[in-house]
Amino acid sequence: MPIIAAAAAESGVWEAVFQLFALLAAALVIGMLFERFGQSAILGYLIAGMVLGPQVLGVVSKDSGVPVIAELGVSLLLFTIGLEFSARRLLRLGPVAGLGGSLQVVATLFLSTGLAMLFGQDLKAALCIGSAVALSSTACVLRLLTDRSEIDSVHGRTALGILLLQDIAVVPLVLFVTMLAGGGGPSEMILGLGKAVGLIVAMVAGFRILAGWVIPSVMKQLSLSRDRELLVLLAVVLATGSALAAHALELSPALGAFIAGMMLAESPFSTQIRADVGGLRILFVTLFFASVGMLGDPVWIAGNFPAVIGLTVLIIAGKGLVVALVARAFRLPARYALATGLALAQVGEFGVVIAGIAKSGGVLEDEPFRLLVSATLLALFATPLLVRIARPAGRKLEDWLMRSRKAATDREAVTNPSADSRLVFIIGFGPAGQRVATDLDQMENLSCLVIDLRPANIDLAKSMGLHAVLGDATHLEFLIHHGIEQADAAIITVPDHRTVVRLVGSIRQLGDDIAIVARARYHAFTDEVIEAGATVTVDEEQVTGRRLIAATREVLRQRTRRKIS
Repeated sequence: MPIIAAAAAESGVWEAVFQLFALLAAALVIGMLFERFGQSAILGYLIAGMVLGPQVLGVVSKDSGVPVIAELGVSLLLFTIGLEFSARRLLRLGPVAGLGGSLQVVATLFLSTGLAMLFGQDLKAALCIGSAVALSSTACVLRLLTDRSEIDSVHGRTALGILLLQDIAVVPLVLFVTMLAGGGGPSEMILGLGKAVGLIVAMVAGFRILAGWVIPSVMKQLSLSRDRELLVLLAVVLATGSALAAHALELSPALGAFIAGMMLAESPFSTQIRADVGGLRILFVTLFFASVGMLGDPVWIAGNFPAVIGLTVLIIAGKGLVVALVARAFRLPARYALATGLALAQVGEFGVVIAGIAKSGGVLEDEPFRLLVSATLLALFATPLLVRIARPAGRKLEDWLMRSRKAATDREAVTNPSADSRLVFIIGFGPAGQRVATDLDQMENLSCLVIDLRPANIDLAKSMGLHAVLGDATHLEFLIHHGIEQADAAIITVPDHRTVVRLVGSIRQLGDDIAIVARARYHAFTDEVIEAGATVTVDEEQVTGRRLIAATREVLRQRTRRKIS
């Protein structure tokens, strides 16, 4: 009997391995086809899951373990993104992340609830549908923004902030839907929220201690040349352990992984750790998209196509509009508000989980549940296209708004400098722009005009006694309106290389008289910035290299002096 049991167990293991192999192979082939025709490979992963899933061929079963592995992939994705966003950088996202994200969740919930009631759902079912629709797909949006190098753009940072707030909102929304399903009352929900907040604070503190004292001491014991395997194992343990800890505390594993990555972001090992988990992240995230595709039933969708496509359009249009209006309420320019709305105009993976809780609790019937899941899947299919057109659509909106304005605002006094004064535009007022402005402000006969998209940066510039305007400098009309033709120089400090190239090109259209000093965040983008028309390009990687050499020489000199003495 033990031999038979062992053979059966071994057979089950190999069956699971075969299912994973089939899913990855199909994702590879179909993903390559989509990439070949200029589409996102994510679409191929979704189709692979749908075709091989239990609704079509049945190669991969519901209890295959793929969804669990897929959730780990999302956690790894958020962990690596967290490594690029330190606590300070996250705070610089501004109120649009916390307050704006909260407003978006609440507004979307109530709007969706009202529409669901109009279509015949009772209050409880409508509230469950609204809770599901309020959440967007963290994994899909961040993967696409990262692939397009737009995670550091204005709409990319805004989308990230709102998505992180949505991940935090998963806990109260799950508690809320559970309560509606008869699993508890308001007092239990309030108690659960208090517990969740306390656990999140404790988790942040724990990861902070780990990142500040434990990990550095461990990393110093490992040699990059001799113990490469141990470094990879440490990175995997950090990524998976943070997700496991959050899951054990009944919190979002993805949120836990992001917090862990963010706590490690300021350590000197963050770049190495991100590289070590990169391959695993790609593998597991691919399985995630395939597992989402497994939810789709093509036969049911085809039989109810008008309803499914109608709900999909309603979700994309309604949610995109809500996100865009919330972003505009926090003074984000119209072009970036629209781009953010298009990027987040879908229902995410946690929305499906919430809908499943409502269905299992008897609040949501089978028909509306399948309709919501099908519309969610179609919206995810549309997301790569929406993210691709987000920036161009935002630019077209801004162009139309500028052409439609009949009355121009008064120019700042700085746009009419005296004859012996020099005018310098500083575009972008982050840490780099602030340093530039501080040094230039000490020069005589020099006027500076700061342009930035973030209201907080404009307020900071004005508090420093500088002339500053809120707006989008990539529009030539905006620059002309504020006197760019009279400027001696334009200093571009924004980190996003696509924005830098567009800014340089816009300014250079006015002629060769304006000196353009542009920031190139990576060495690979230097030639592109120069070709766009920059007079001088500051290569961050080259500057960093020179500073590292200088610091190393100084350290070696000090050690030599100590040995001699």
